[in-house]
Amino acid sequence: MAGAARPRLSRGIMGRLRLASQGLVGPGLGTVPDAVRWMTAMQAQDLQAALWAVGQRVPGSGIEDVRSALDRAEIVRSWPMRGTLHLLAPEDLRWMLALTSGRMIRGMAGRHRELGITSGDVQAARGAALRLVSGGGAATREELFQAFQAAGQPTAGQRGIHLLSMLCQRGWLVQGPLRGRQQLVVAFGEWIPESRELDREEGIAELLLRYLRSHGPATERDFAWWSGIPLTEVRTALAGVRHELVGLEFEGTGYWLSPATAALLDHGVPGARSVLALPGFDEFLLGYTDRSLVLPARHADKIVPGGNGMFRKTIVAGGEVVGTWAGPGTGRGADVVPEPFDGVNGLRPAAQKSFGLQAAKYRRFLGSGKP
Repeated sequence: MAGAARPRLSRGIMGRLRLASQGLVGPGLGTVPDAVRWMTAMQAQDLQAALWAVGQRVPGSGIEDVRSALDRAEIVRSWPMRGTLHLLAPEDLRWMLALTSGRMIRGMAGRHRELGITSGDVQAARGAALRLVSGGGAATREELFQAFQAAGQPTAGQRGIHLLSMLCQRGWLVQGPLRGRQQLVVAFGEWIPESRELDREEGIAELLLRYLRSHGPATERDFAWWSGIPLTEVRTALAGVRHELVGLEFEGTGYWLSPATAALLDHGVPGARSVLALPGFDEFLLGYTDRSLVLPARHADKIVPGGNGMFRKTIVAGGEVVGTWAGPGTGRGADVVPEPFDGVNGLRPAAQKSFGLQAAKYRRFLGSGKP
């Protein structure tokens, strides 16, 4: 691999390198659009969690800054990969869908047969949706489902959300501005008039390079899982971009990261005493197929109870997940409560104080704390 492994690597250092590459320690990632663009795609099935994930990476930001970026189409939320919602830059959505949507749609064929969704049904839903939102219109999910129903397309039993997902994956619809806690659906071409187009080889190479810069140290298998790109294509792309990366070997596994992040090994990796209150589904944990580097296997069930796919909020100390936390959705003065894995000793005093600062930051982000 390019670049020699540095001595004295540890799981904590590897985790802190990931914190640095993701903008969670150090100066942060500038503005809301800057952060989302740098991260390439941020899982966002839980909208409130996704807003805080951005907020943690943009110093001084508040929830209204992230919501406003969605309202102005500076960032968008759609289904670019793994059949789940992500935040990403609008100019990236079309070419990413071109890479991933075909495989996602094929992967859902069995479920669509169960739901009785045919290609003709998708076209009927498309026509109904575009009649509703074209010309600058926007619709709630309920309004969209009513239009589906009027066009003879039942929406019960997840059929409606699958139709909506298909229309978004094919680049006809996209989620647009917010109305309260729900996001309105708009016409893709009107909401995102300019979105790049890349051929498959070029697109995979760019996606891989951006992932490794923003998520590294990470493996080729991490990226293949994260993106849904077949591993054979990933390895071909890696051969073309590895000269722009640094390779590390840790515990017999090869990892890749940006030269800028790797340089921290020479000058000091930040975050040794950092304590972060990260949202559920944050890319720091979710963005990798193997999470054992930062989450001890014995505690994995505490983050995703019963393997149900619902990721709890995490406390990260020094690059390692050390517990979960519970906090208010809103509410002035409501408590943010740590739940460390070590139920006997809890957080050490310094970590407890740092967590208190994180709790205050979270309340300020929500607009329920003092500036």
